[in-house]
Amino acid sequence: MPRGDKSSYTDKQKRQAEHIEKGYESRGVSDKEAERRAWATVNKETHGGKKIPGPAANTAPSPDPNLPTDEKPPVETVPAQRDPQSVRPPNPRVVIQDPVKPAPTPKRIENPNEEGTKRKGKKGDG
Repeated sequence: MPRGDKSSYTDKQKRQAEHIEKGYESRGVSDKEAERRAWATVNKETHGGKKIPGPAANTAPSPDPNLPTDEKPPVETVPAQRDPQSVRPPNPRVVIQDPVKPAPTPKRIENPNEEGTKRKGKKGDG
């Protein structure tokens, strides 16, 4: 099959390419570039030309040849759910408060020299 031959594509793929090509041409893309982009888009979406299903397309997967025919494969089990708190180490940034005692309220420390005190060390004060 020569390069550029479109005979291996389905009618639907050809219609899609034609529609996409017209869209590119309406935006001002050249005919040759619009065709190239259209077929590249069809190839990307449909993975190439016609896909003719072979004899194995609609059959169930074949059993493992290493297993005896009367032996069933083992059933996969889901691991047990673990308590997330028991798995993770405690976060050092989280403080756990006693549920009976509320957290202490911080008290304001009063400065006896608050009134009339000048701040020292700033420029322009002095």
